[in-house]
Amino acid sequence: MMEINKNQWAAIGVAIGVVIVSLFFMGTNLFFIVMGIGVIIGVTPFVYLVIRQNKINSEKEEMFLEFARNLVESVKTGTPISKSIINVKNKSYGVLSPHINKLVNQISLGIPLNTALQTFSKDVNNKIIARSLTLIGQAERAGGDIGRILESVAGAVSMTDKLKKERRAAISSLVIQGYIIFFVFMIIILVMQFYIIPMISGIANIGTVGGLDLGQGSVISQDEISSSFLYLLLIQGFFSGLVIGKLAEGNIKAGIKHSFALMFSAFLISTVANIILGG
Repeated sequence: MMEINKNQWAAIGVAIGVVIVSLFFMGTNLFFIVMGIGVIIGVTPFVYLVIRQNKINSEKEEMFLEFARNLVESVKTGTPISKSIINVKNKSYGVLSPHINKLVNQISLGIPLNTALQTFSKDVNNKIIARSLTLIGQAERAGGDIGRILESVAGAVSMTDKLKKERRAAISSLVIQGYIIFFVFMIIILVMQFYIIPMISGIANIGTVGGLDLGQGSVISQDEISSSFLYLLLIQGFFSGLVIGKLAEGNIKAGIKHSFALMFSAFLISTVANIILGG
């Protein structure tokens, strides 16, 4: 579960303040601009946190691969795995270093290796590493060839990392296509909003340019049309980003950064278009 830190609470407070201020501009073009700015301020720290967590997870897997390789080299010389873990503690493993130091301290205090590995797995909180540690713990407990098991684990983690990189490279063109499709969709929506709908309204002679008559004396204003199309773009951007993230990295959570980028672009371009063309 994601914990909210002080910076995020501060961003939420500022966002609420900006949203309240936007209420004073209700009925004007500034309403959606100020409201959007407030939402962006509130959401940005959480998007940054998700991006940072994904980056840390990738680094954890890379460092664990290095850790497993070092253990393989040590165990193959005949050193017991517990002693091997203690021997490699002085090497740098980036974000994994604090967890490895804790693992070494537990082993030094006489805590069983399997128990220490389980604690290490919970602290690291990574599925790939957790599966690998489970295999290592079971092999050590069963008295199997720990060297071969470690080598297999290192190979499996390496292959997983390689497949992820190959997948990202293969899918990169689809990601670019996803962005292009969204921006083409956005252009079509803006053309409809500022040119086609006013043109149809003028030809049919059912209301003034910038509004649509529903045929019963009710007129849809230009502001209502603008807000409806903006909501459409934001919804499309949100789900398009999730799909792009799922395709690119196999994880919907990774799509949040794409959703944020597309929604921010939609809000910015739509707002600027309304200021320039809606006047």
